[in-house]
Amino acid sequence: MNQNEISIFPLGEDNRTYAKYFIGKSYLKMLSTEQVVVANVTFEPGCRNNWHIHHAQNGGGQILLVTAGKGFYQEYGKLPRELHPGDVINIPAGVKHWHGAAPNSWFAHLAIEVPGTVCSTEWCEPVNEKEYNNLVQED
Repeated sequence: MNQNEISIFPLGEDNRTYAKYFIGKSYLKMLSTEQVVVANVTFEPGCRNNWHIHHAQNGGGQILLVTAGKGFYQEYGKLPRELHPGDVINIPAGVKHWHGAAPNSWFAHLAIEVPGTVCSTEWCEPVNEKEYNNLVQED
């Protein structure tokens, strides 16, 4: 697939730094590292990240702006949400969640780090394969 068919933003490089926290292959292109950190994250079909939590002493969290494809977002203990271009997800600090592509679609979003103090990301367990498969079968 041509990168211009995925998103208007550059695909970026193989996301090797965070690959251990993903099932499947993803790509990362940092768009801004000043003032507010913004990254274009692209997921191949079926790729999703592990459950994770963005921690912060004050402020913090993440905003996802969906730019291409079809994906899912789920907060721990809640039903998953199907995502499409134009969707916006506001993730407060301290919320355990995951996001990623549908099995038959590329998926891309801009990940915006909400400014805060003492910010960190805690990576947790992978998304359960059976739950993911059940999720997408309902689709």
